[in-house]
Amino acid sequence: MPRIISVSRRTDIPAFYGDWFMNRLKDGFAGYVNPFGRQRYLVSLEPENVDCFVFWSKNFKPLMDKLKVINDMGYRYYFNYTITGLPGIFEGNSVNKEISIETLKDLGSTYSQKHINWRYDPIIISDITDYEFHIKNFEILASELEGHVERCIISFAMLYGKVKRNFEKFQAENGIRIIDPDTGFRINLARELADIAESHGIKMLSCCGDYMLSPKIEKAHCIDGKLIEELFYPGGFSHYEKPTRKECGCTYSVDIGTYDTCPHGCVYCYANLNKEIARARFGGHDKESVFLGYTKEDLDKWIKEVKRSDNKDSSLLDYS
Repeated sequence: MPRIISVSRRTDIPAFYGDWFMNRLKDGFAGYVNPFGRQRYLVSLEPENVDCFVFWSKNFKPLMDKLKVINDMGYRYYFNYTITGLPGIFEGNSVNKEISIETLKDLGSTYSQKHINWRYDPIIISDITDYEFHIKNFEILASELEGHVERCIISFAMLYGKVKRNFEKFQAENGIRIIDPDTGFRINLARELADIAESHGIKMLSCCGDYMLSPKIEKAHCIDGKLIEELFYPGGFSHYEKPTRKECGCTYSVDIGTYDTCPHGCVYCYANLNKEIARARFGGHDKESVFLGYTKEDLDKWIKEVKRSDNKDSSLLDYS
């Protein structure tokens, strides 16, 4: 059965793993590991088995020269492009906003506004990124992106366990206090940002924050079956919602990324336990590997485990 493939919530494949991804397309399949149960699966990436790729990135520039090849292979796709304009101290090795804006505009010269979601995500409130910072920052970004996108997705930083620990470490090292704002603060800021977005012809959507919904702020579907239908399947296609967390509106998909592999080093990242581990895995990754961030030695070990268990754990060899 064809599937929507997420590329990827768990790491930045377009920015750092484009060669690995192209090798997976060439072979027609990829492996992924369930981050909770650790089961291992294969998923077909043959064009007839992929409804759509949903690309997520803070930097699509490294993927730009590969998109024509991907298109010519018969794949359909759209983009979730994160541009926050936050001070660099929060986003480690991420490219600056000027490069991101230029790259988004380059995408817009080839693809329609409907193909590109701008993500102003996450919103971090701190000593140096307060309410007024976000009003001014968002106005600058929205004015630059006017005419190139028609949707902006927002959310506030989620204090997962590892994110909370990283924030505490960041505060201790940098003396910058990060604040978890109350609901009233969030609603007021979101509505002001929505007014700014509207003035630039951009619709505002809220990711996993239904308390922000209003006549000017709709519920986000970052992986959006209805958008995919509109872009590629005017006659309709089979899809259904499968939230990944509370108040998520996403359509069911398979994510082929791996946690702890993104070297951007963003302080707010939920996908990395440790920045140093992520950098090391990126530096040592094998672009020929079936599983992103894992080596041939890992695969050989897994196969031996399957054999020792009399193939009871056959998920390694099964298509999901």
